[in-house]
Amino acid sequence: MTNLQRKGPRALAIFTAILVLAVGQWRGIPLSAANLPPLQAHPLPPGLAQWQDTANSGDYFSEVKPTEVGYLVWSKFPIKVYIFMGEESPANNSSSSKKWVEAVLQAVQEWSVYLPLEVVNQPDDAEITILRSRPPLRPSLDPSTGQLQLPRVRSAETSYEFYIRKSLDAPTVLSHRFNIQISPNQAPIYTLPSARHELGHALGIWGHSPKETDALYFSQVRNSPPISPRDINTLKRIYEQPTRLGWEL
Repeated sequence: MTNLQRKGPRALAIFTAILVLAVGQWRGIPLSAANLPPLQAHPLPPGLAQWQDTANSGDYFSEVKPTEVGYLVWSKFPIKVYIFMGEESPANNSSSSKKWVEAVLQAVQEWSVYLPLEVVNQPDDAEITILRSRPPLRPSLDPSTGQLQLPRVRSAETSYEFYIRKSLDAPTVLSHRFNIQISPNQAPIYTLPSARHELGHALGIWGHSPKETDALYFSQVRNSPPISPRDINTLKRIYEQPTRLGWEL
């Protein structure tokens, strides 16, 4: 595998006591637009192709911006998800660990209705890795004062990177992978909505809803909503868009 190089903030959402930061990056060697695959749309995955919103709930597609290579669309299914416990293992059988894993698995199951997801046992097989880990603090410089500012403690963070996937028995394609960190220290009631929200980003919704009834709403609400028709309408529109991801170089 050959990685690409670039790094920068992509999106920011502030929850009540939860800060969700999404970061995109290139690593390795830079590629010019000339040797990237052309923008093309992939066929809709069956779950999204069959989705119909008879209530015409609308969407928030305008809030989702494409990246340098187009929309963050998956084209190879099932999307493989690895859940990493860090120093703690499910074998430890601690109550907090089990509740955290159960919440993450529930979020995976909820999204699997629309896009095929598979939980794998090896991190090298994963395209989305979910870590039971508190995101690191990222200090920033206030341009008006020149002073270093420490952000609020964040409970979840999503990041992605592009890379070149090479295989002996398959074409070389432009690919991406995601890393999600969800803190073990937040109240259990927030773990499921955090996982649901961050997985929505990892599946392609690289933006936030302005309505609190959507799972990708930019801020946490008292009664966290399930995945809404607007979330799926948005996801479907994203998967109808062109991308360079998943196409042969």
